[in-house]
Amino acid sequence: MKITGIKTFLVHPGAEGNPFVTPDDDMTSLRSASGAERRVVRSTPGAQPGEIHSSSRQGKNLCFVKIDTDKGIHGWGECYTQSDRDQAIVAHVEQLARYLVGRNPMHIKNFLQIAYDDFAGRRGAMDLYSALSGLEQAMWDITGKKLGAPVHTLLGGPCRDKIRVYANGWYEGAKTPETLAQKAIEVVAKGFTALKFDPVPGPWRTYISKQVEQGVVENVRAVREAVGPEVDILIEIHRRLAPMHAISIARAIEPYHPFWFEEPVLAENIDALAAAKREIRLPVVTGEELYTKFEFREVFEKQAADIINPDVCNCGGILELKEIAAMAEPYFVVVSPHNYNSTTVGLAATLRVSTCIPNFLITEYFVNLEAFGKGIAINPLVVNQGYLPIPEAPGLGIELDETALAQYPYQPFPVRTTRQYHQEEL
Repeated sequence: MKITGIKTFLVHPGAEGNPFVTPDDDMTSLRSASGAERRVVRSTPGAQPGEIHSSSRQGKNLCFVKIDTDKGIHGWGECYTQSDRDQAIVAHVEQLARYLVGRNPMHIKNFLQIAYDDFAGRRGAMDLYSALSGLEQAMWDITGKKLGAPVHTLLGGPCRDKIRVYANGWYEGAKTPETLAQKAIEVVAKGFTALKFDPVPGPWRTYISKQVEQGVVENVRAVREAVGPEVDILIEIHRRLAPMHAISIARAIEPYHPFWFEEPVLAENIDALAAAKREIRLPVVTGEELYTKFEFREVFEKQAADIINPDVCNCGGILELKEIAAMAEPYFVVVSPHNYNSTTVGLAATLRVSTCIPNFLITEYFVNLEAFGKGIAINPLVVNQGYLPIPEAPGLGIELDETALAQYPYQPFPVRTTRQYHQEEL
C-alpha cells in the first residue's frame, strides 16, 4: 500500500454567515507536484484593524489533513493551529507531503524519524510538529482501517471504557464575575462536571498589579459559588505570570478548591516553574507548549509539574503522546491531554491515546466548537454527562464530510488589538 496524495482543509469554524459555499464557485484547489492538495475557500476581505469579527468568538481556523492511498483506504488527521500562524502550518504539511507520497502509510515511526532528521534538519518548532502530528494521525487511521482495528487496540488495548472531559470555550464575553458565574451555571446544566477558564483580566503580561490579582480571586470565587462544591473548576493561567504572581494567586484561590492550576509560568524556564510548584499547594499543570519527548524530559527530572497536558495535534502525534505518557509514569505524573482543536478528528485521536494509557486523568472539550463538529462529522462524538464513549470503529473511528467542510470557508481573523508602549500599566 502506498500513499498517493495528501489534501489539507483550512476552515473557519465560525463561518455561519456563509453556510452554502460550493466547491465549484468559491474553492481554490492547489495541487503540488507531490500530489499534495490544498483546499482553501476564498473569503471576503478581512476587517480593518480594531474591528470585531462577528464570528471571532470561535477563536481560530482549523486544519484537517486527508491521506489517500492506492488501495482506496484514506485517513484523517488534524493539525493544531493558532491565529495568524495557520497558513505556515499548512505550508509545512504541503512540504512534508512531498516526502510522504509513495511511502507505506503503515511505516509511521520511520517517517516521523526521517521528518525530524532529514526534512527538518533536527530543528523543531510548533509549526513543524503541528503539521507532522496531523499527518501521523492520518497514517494511524489508515493503519487501523487496514487491520480492522481501532487505534487504541494497536497501542496496547483499553484501560477504560469512557473518557472524562472538561468544558472549555464557554466563557467568551464574560467581563464581570457575575456574567462569568452565569455562564458557568449554563455549562454545568449541559451535564459537564468539570470546567476550565482563565480568570486573569487584561492582556497576557508577566507582571501584574494588585488590582488584577484581586480580580482573579473574585472571578474564581464567583464561579465556585455559582456551581457549588461538587463541580471541578480548572484554573488556566496561560503561562503568563512571573513566579511571584503565580504563587500569590494560587494561595489566594486555595479556599475555592481548584482542581488544578495550569501553566502558571513559562515552561521554557523549567527551574522557575519547579520553584513555583514547590510553593503552590495546588496541582500544577504544564505541557501544552512543549513538543516531543525531548522537551518533556526536564519537566519530569526536575519534578516541575503534577500533571502534563501535551496536545496530540502538536506534540508529534498519537505515538509521541503515548510515549510521553509512559515517560511520566515512573515520576507519578498524570496526563490530561490538551485539545484546543475541533471536536472531531483531534478529539478522536486524543480519545485513542487516553483510552490506552494508565495515567490518564481528564481531557479538554471546546463547547463553542461542538456545533461545527457535528456539522462536518459523519459520525460525531457526543458527550454524555461529562464523558465520551470510546468508539470501536477501525482507525480513529471518525469520518469527515468534505462537502460539509466546504461550507466553512477559510477566513483570516481581524488584526488583534495590541497596546502601544504608552498604554502599558506597569
